[in-house]
Amino acid sequence: MIMSGWIIALLSGALMSVQGVFNTQVTKSAGIWAASAFVQFTALLVCLAAWAAAERTPLLRVLDVRPKYMLLGGALGALITYTVIRSMDMLGPARAVMLIVICQLAVAYLIELFGLFGVDRQPLTLRSAAGMAAAVAGVILFKWE
Repeated sequence: MIMSGWIIALLSGALMSVQGVFNTQVTKSAGIWAASAFVQFTALLVCLAAWAAAERTPLLRVLDVRPKYMLLGGALGALITYTVIRSMDMLGPARAVMLIVICQLAVAYLIELFGLFGVDRQPLTLRSAAGMAAAVAGVILFKWE
């Protein structure tokens, strides 16, 4: 079970990197907001098709979520698309993805550390702090000029 989680996480990272490059190229023809809207629209179509094929729970059940601010995930997705496109365009794919991943790691760790958004709180450990420092050092060593 844990191994499949690793594989899915690795696949997610690979897909995000490829998607960022694709979206950045589309932006060169269509503009950033048109490209972002197209990305979100095609994602909607894929999600609706997957829902129709595999899940079929009532769509409006998402409105049962508590607290309601959790429904902002889609809006965050639009902002993520925009910021990934801009960062890849300005920094290049490798540097942008490294910074994105480091920030994801730091924010995810803080969410666990403080038990935010309903996530189980995790203790601060020397090992996790050292791992975070090593990740930041890796970014600096790998691609910083």
